[in-house]
Order: sequence, then structure tokens, then C-alpha cells
Amino acid sequence: MAKSEFCIAFTGGGTGGHIYPGLAVASALKQELDCRIFWIGSNNKLDRSIVEEAHIDFYPIPAGKLRRNFSFRNIGDFFKVAAGYCAARKIIKRENPALLFSKGGFVSVPPCAAAASLGIPVITHESDYSQGLATRINARFAAKGAGRIVTAYPETMQRFPEKIRDKVVVLGNPVRAVFKAADPTKGRAFLGVEKDDHILLVLGGSQGAQELNELVLDSLDELTQKYIVVHQTGAAWKHETIESPRYKPYPYIKDELPHVLGAAELVLARSGAGTVWECATVGKPMVLLPLAGAGTRGDQVENARFFERAGAAIVLSPDKRTAADLKEALQELTDQKCDAMAQASAGIGSADGTGNIVRLMVDTLMQNSGYTGGAK
Repeated sequence: MAKSEFCIAFTGGGTGGHIYPGLAVASALKQELDCRIFWIGSNNKLDRSIVEEAHIDFYPIPAGKLRRNFSFRNIGDFFKVAAGYCAARKIIKRENPALLFSKGGFVSVPPCAAAASLGIPVITHESDYSQGLATRINARFAAKGAGRIVTAYPETMQRFPEKIRDKVVVLGNPVRAVFKAADPTKGRAFLGVEKDDHILLVLGGSQGAQELNELVLDSLDELTQKYIVVHQTGAAWKHETIESPRYKPYPYIKDELPHVLGAAELVLARSGAGTVWECATVGKPMVLLPLAGAGTRGDQVENARFFERAGAAIVLSPDKRTAADLKEALQELTDQKCDAMAQASAGIGSADGTGNIVRLMVDTLMQNSGYTGGAK
């Protein structure tokens, strides 16, 4: 057996939103093929620990941040990107993978460039409604040979240059299998709440979100009249202790999150791609406060509006995020409307993004490298 037939490279990082979906694909791929997987990422302790916890070899490279605007920091980061390319090319030549799968983030650009330079097919995936700068660059490498560009939303395809559009395929977003197996009973047991209690789950991402956190505290008296408020605050969030049996703050909910999400009646959250698709996989209605303004390209706003148009979410615009605005939005959520939103959410989440991507990877292996064996 040639090593290249059974070795697959993954890359991506910078946030859990780039790593966890990639790990979902890697886990499903291992179940489908008898292959070795390794990950090329930044020398970030959190990135490395998440990947190695999944029992995947992790190879760090220098990583420079990609910026759309002028900054003197771009000069130093240019040399980091160049060093990252050289390091990634050395790793890829040594490990000789048959394929490289990119989940995005600035660290993914050098490995994608290196793989393409060595004639190795690149499959790059974009989770958001519009492609980020890393995906725009990586698409050039994925358009070569047997590579492909994968999007979650049909509309995203039209945002790529026409000359490479035939390389774009819409397959959905990968979500970890644990969300498909969410058990509300386990979630309620973890939280210590009764089966008849209504649960509002607040998610600001793994790092939390100050705006969302402050809105929850401003609205807490109102919210706890109907809901047990389960609040993932982020580890850095500091506030005075609130004594209430109906308010349950957690810095971070890790392994239990799928079950807690399954137990929730409603989710109040940012609208990063990972969050909204995990909620959709479990079929949850959402009230979304997308990150907007300076420092963001507007991807969360676009994600949120897609779910709103589909009837799965209510979106609070940046100028309507007071406690009164949130109260008004929640008053609109009759039981009938919540049920309709949950059905719309589940409809979106029914797409098997993980399985679709794995099938594409296997097909690419068969077509490009003559791979015919190793399937479990």
C-alpha cells in the first residue's frame, strides 16, 4: 500500500469555528477509510490541544494574519506567511498526503499553496454565507487539478469568479456527530432542571460576547419569568455574582453542549457559522445578534439573515439591542411560531454536510490517485 493512498492532510485554525468542523470531517473520514490523518496548524496552544485531543498528529507552522486594510503589521506577517509556506511544503513533501482538506482561517493559506505546488489536490470549505479572505485565496489553489471549492449556502457559489465557478459545489456545513445524537434528558440532568422547565440557552461563542452578556444581565428579571437562563459567558467575562435558581452561568460548556442545546427551547446567540448550524442540526429556533461594524466583514449578519429568511430565526439589528427590544422580540414568539421556527431550523440542519464532504473526498481520491481500497 502506497503511503499517499492512506494519508490525508487537514489544515485550518485560529478559532474553534475553523477547527471543530474540520474535526467532524476527519472523524467521519476515519470511519469511512483506513487512513492516517494529520493536521497543519498554527503554533497556538488551544488549536493544538483541540486537535491532539482528537488523536490527530499536529504539525505547527508560522502563521501571519491576513488583513484587508493597510497595516505596518502586514510587513512582519508577510515574512511569517512565507516561512509558513516553506514549513508546510516541507511537512507535505515528507508526509506525502493524497489530498489536503482546508477548513479556513489565515493559517490554512500556506499549506494550500504548498499542496498545490506539489500537485496535491486541495479541497477548501467555506462555512459562512460569503467567503472570507483565506477562502478567496485558497480557491485559486483548489481550482487546480482535481481540487474543489465547497460552500454551505447555494448563494455563495455566485460570489466566486465565473472562471472557477465550475469547481464550486454546495454541500452544507460539517457538524460534529454528537449534535445529531443530542439527548435533552442528559442536558437537563447536567443543568439540574426539571423536565417542564423552559430553557433559554445563551451562546456568545467559546470566548463569549460582551454585548450579548450585558444584554442578558439587563434583561434577566424579564427572562427568568419564563425561562431558566443557561448562559455561556466566556471565561474572560467578569461580573458580580447573581443569586437566582433560574440563572445558570457557565464560562464554557464543552462536552455537554449538544445535550444542553437539545434541552433548550430557544437559543439567543451570535451567528457564527458553527453556532447557527449546530442549532439547526438540533432543530432549535434562534434569536440572533450578529457581530457587526468595524472589525468584521459582515459574515455573521449574512448568516443571520439567511436563517431569518428561512423562518428559523429572529434577528436583532445593531440599533435594536436594548432590553426593551429583546423583550419585544420574545413577546412575538408564541408557541406556534416557535414550533414553526424549529421546523424551519431542522429543515436546514438536515443537510448532511459532513457526509457530503467525506464522499467528495473519497471520490477525489479515487479519481486522482487511483485509490481503490482501504474502505472500512
